[in-house]
Amino acid sequence: MTIGEQPAYLRVADDLRKQIVNGALPPHTRLPSQARIREEYGVSDTVALEARKVLMAEGLVEGRSGSGTYVRERPVPRRVARSAYRSSGSTPFRQEQAETGARGTWESRSEQAEAGPEIAERLAIKPGDRVMRTKYVFRDAGEPMMLSTSWEPLAVTGRTPVMLPEEGPLGGCGVVERMAAIDVIVDNVAEEVGARPGLAEELLALGGVPGHVVLVIERTYFASGRPVETADVVVPADRYRVAYHLPVK
Repeated sequence: MTIGEQPAYLRVADDLRKQIVNGALPPHTRLPSQARIREEYGVSDTVALEARKVLMAEGLVEGRSGSGTYVRERPVPRRVARSAYRSSGSTPFRQEQAETGARGTWESRSEQAEAGPEIAERLAIKPGDRVMRTKYVFRDAGEPMMLSTSWEPLAVTGRTPVMLPEEGPLGGCGVVERMAAIDVIVDNVAEEVGARPGLAEELLALGGVPGHVVLVIERTYFASGRPVETADVVVPADRYRVAYHLPVK
């Protein structure tokens, strides 16, 4: 193999990928068998197997027990709108749903926990400090579309009416409104977006398959420079795109 030349398994995967994209291998079609790939491309069984693994990792095909490997239906990505945070009496999810005219629902569960090293660093507290951890599953038309786990330091919200994000007089309101109710004024929010393979638990909840990539939005609210809430928002990358709409000031 000369410098710059692709390995054989990538060349085979590239050709099969093109056939999937242009419709020559439409959804639900059985992918050529390992033996057929070997014969058509003049490669070894190992190369044929690795090429199939590449397509599976990319989410283009899926294995069916006892039947073979089939081309997956390719979803049309939908948008998860992210806009400037505003005092609106609603959560960011409600704001996002309003942007697209969708009607979403969610489930949540809150529990006290100890902050691990990473979350402690993000909240500027000590590892082991108590936090309120809330896990969410968001749905659009019944389909799981997004997961979120948030952490709030109990040094800020403990023994206040807003200690439980989804309960009490301000349950379901956004972080800005809840914090304002206890005289904590949120004046800044930071988001970092990254991508990684989804964890087994995440993909199970989102209806994905092993190897699928997820987008992770790491969000933190600040009040006078002090972090008062941080969260990880997880979105399946094959079904959604995160769209930002930020005003110019």
